[in-house]
Amino acid sequence: MKMIGGGAVFGVPRAAVCPASRRFIFRCHSSSSSVAHHLSFIKDVAAAKPPENLQHLLRMLQVRGEPIISPTAKQGLMPLTIPLSRNTSGFVTALLRWPTAPSGMEMPVVEVRKHGVWLLAKNVDQYIHRILVEEDANTSQGSNSEMFEASADAGINLYKKGDLGRSQYSSVDVYLLRKVGLFPDLLERKVMNDFEKGDLVSAMVTGEFYTKKEHFPGFGRPYVFNAEILLKVGRNMEAKDAARGALKSPWWTLGCTYQEVASIAQWDDEQIEFIKEKVSEEGKRDDLKKGKEPAQVALDEAAFLLDLASIDGTWDEVVERIAECYKEGGLQDMANFVLYRD
Repeated sequence: MKMIGGGAVFGVPRAAVCPASRRFIFRCHSSSSSVAHHLSFIKDVAAAKPPENLQHLLRMLQVRGEPIISPTAKQGLMPLTIPLSRNTSGFVTALLRWPTAPSGMEMPVVEVRKHGVWLLAKNVDQYIHRILVEEDANTSQGSNSEMFEASADAGINLYKKGDLGRSQYSSVDVYLLRKVGLFPDLLERKVMNDFEKGDLVSAMVTGEFYTKKEHFPGFGRPYVFNAEILLKVGRNMEAKDAARGALKSPWWTLGCTYQEVASIAQWDDEQIEFIKEKVSEEGKRDDLKKGKEPAQVALDEAAFLLDLASIDGTWDEVVERIAECYKEGGLQDMANFVLYRD
């Protein structure tokens, strides 16, 4: 559940940090050592369960031409991310470590951008599955055996070469959405294709479907896109409301700059000033006077600071205070994790 501008994520506030009580030294050299280091970092520093097939994804990213980077190479990056590789666009492919998440929720795979993250897949297996399908589709002389070999047992269990060609689906996008899972970029492309065909009804239905809470919990991007679509068809008041709703999500999940969404919401700096007030000493005292628990106030502050940092991508400027907030909020593991860097 999220509170406007920065509150709880999945029932607990969105972000924070303090000096790590333990230090782990990681250096990535060979492929096998980089895999081991990522797995150890996730377990020992991020205090999370390593995805079962992460080692296969890392090898597949290498085959795709993405250099593997150290999980500790976090300078300048959104601090809740665990770097995996650098893609051809220069962005970092990473795992997202939510401060809290429902039991059983796996870490999503994201692309780290200046103002936040873009969701690539809900989990590692889903991303592996998509890569294999697209590899199968893009190779005219049969699939790239090196990519399928890199996927190892994970690939065998997820996708069989030629399944795409044997299917009755009209396109790769349709196959992925029906057989692999929901992806933000594919849903957005479907909407835009429907618009180009003049099928406004289908476009609007898919746009609305995109925003269902169960599809992409914690991410504001679906609501931003829906606001853009409403604006496109001249439903300006609904677009304004949708954009304001999007800003109740973490601003680093909007998939664009805060300013772009605030413009549709017809807000200037009101929300920025509101959040700055909330993280001030006076604002925190007011929350305590209203009966909010000190730990909750600290975690809210962490979330608000992440929102503010997303505006200009100034993550490193707030990471130490965010760590202190996590420590004060009882999330020592998160404090250690966000502080850790090369």
